[in-house]
Amino acid sequence: MTAATIPDLGYQVKFQSVPIEGGDDLQIRSLLDRQQFFDPDGAAQAQGISAATWPLFGMLWPSAQRLAGAMQQRNDLADKRILEIGCGLGLASLVAHRRLADITASDCHPLAETFLRANLLLNALPVMKYLTGQWTTANAGLGEFDLIIGSDVLYERSHPQQLSDFIERHSADVVEIVIVDPNRGHRSRFTQHMQALGFDYRMTNLDSALPASEPYRGRMLHFTRQRSLLSA
Repeated sequence: MTAATIPDLGYQVKFQSVPIEGGDDLQIRSLLDRQQFFDPDGAAQAQGISAATWPLFGMLWPSAQRLAGAMQQRNDLADKRILEIGCGLGLASLVAHRRLADITASDCHPLAETFLRANLLLNALPVMKYLTGQWTTANAGLGEFDLIIGSDVLYERSHPQQLSDFIERHSADVVEIVIVDPNRGHRSRFTQHMQALGFDYRMTNLDSALPASEPYRGRMLHFTRQRSLLSA
């Protein structure tokens, strides 16, 4: 891992090789630490992002590595339209994109796309589809997806309702949702909202060490639905 100060950025970054279970490492540029903050034009504040939460998008999170590993191990990505929500550094999107999947990354942070573009270059990958936006904002142009994925996206009280409503708007007739959750307190409410929308649900325990010196505690939430069955 190497740290660097890039002139005129206003924040410090670091570069590291990130292991992906079952695949090649990703070369990732991330924020140096959680002390970084740079919002000179108030773009992040306008999205409701405080100084305390500003750097979170640019940190390497274990749940994101777990989701990236899950995308590496799947063999059915080629025939799906995929959306990663709250992508942050976009590890899972980078893995799916590297495997030639039709993936769109999305986040509300105004710098997420900048970091995604930098990491695409570091891994010699072509341009990827990206969308900046909030779950609460309607976006008819976004369309519907066969697979919606995310990691550590249930950390505020309002998220279960907002996320389930967003998923409902952007789900194809046959859809799968995969969320990696590090045992946040709002998981049960999110699951209840999803089941109320007609989704079948199962959960996989991910408790382990990632890597051996860094214990991980979390769950992978799987939701599936077929509208034809609901209307039958």
